[in-house]
Amino acid sequence: MTWKRVATAAVLIPLAVGLVLWGSTAVLALAVALVTMLALFEYFTLGEAIGHRAYRFWTATCALMLVFVQWFATTWPSDYLNIWELRYRQAFRLFGGAPAIPETFFLFVLGIAALTLWTRRPLVEALPAAGISASGLLLVAFPLSFAVRLHAIPVRGPQLLLFAMVIIWVGDTAAYFVGRAIGKHPLAPHLSPNKTWEGTVASFVGSLIVAVVFARLMTVPFGHLLGMAAVGNVAGQVGDLLESAYKRSAGIKDSGSILPGHGGVLDRIDALILAIPVVWYYWILIYSPRP
Repeated sequence: MTWKRVATAAVLIPLAVGLVLWGSTAVLALAVALVTMLALFEYFTLGEAIGHRAYRFWTATCALMLVFVQWFATTWPSDYLNIWELRYRQAFRLFGGAPAIPETFFLFVLGIAALTLWTRRPLVEALPAAGISASGLLLVAFPLSFAVRLHAIPVRGPQLLLFAMVIIWVGDTAAYFVGRAIGKHPLAPHLSPNKTWEGTVASFVGSLIVAVVFARLMTVPFGHLLGMAAVGNVAGQVGDLLESAYKRSAGIKDSGSILPGHGGVLDRIDALILAIPVVWYYWILIYSPRP
């Protein structure tokens, strides 16, 4: 029901905004870790619906490690130069200087190998268990961890993270109401019968309007705000459709029921999972301002 969606949003949005704007990156990382765990276990439930049981504990452990190393990258001392720091900076240049991201994935692979060979699960579960565990880490935990990196960008980080969230919130709201009011042309009926092209366009326009508003609040060129809003919105809508595909595959309507009117945590953040890292990479690779 609409009133449940509104009531839930009225409670969660102020909490999220307050955390992003006034919380430290360390506190935000703890919140990201919590959200990641909730979303990840809902993803595991989708897998179990089709008989794919994940290695839950090990995957969750590696997901928490990803959040930690993303936070650790934001605290990496620039004035403490030794041979190890030099090696890390060279090895992880492509990851924005983040230490241990490749190691975390490699450790995950080693753990999956050990669990596959030495647990007593039936061998028929070996491939599905590895697949659902790896996809959960890669498709849910890893992209979400970039919220920590985005928040830690000097000076503008909290505003940028809030911007990424608001373009999704406004886009989702516009798509919901415009789609219900005038939506007639299905976008992807095999994935989500309720999504329409009218709602999709409304979502995109809504995100661009957010860029117009934020242009008055942030010292970022308006063209780049529009660019981030555009790519962030497209990434968010792709993330939304991806989660719909996961649920269709599992034969489940909602990933959970923890959020009244919205379903599960994964239902609520599906668009943010791709939008946040896309905005971060836009900032780093395309805008790339000097602090």
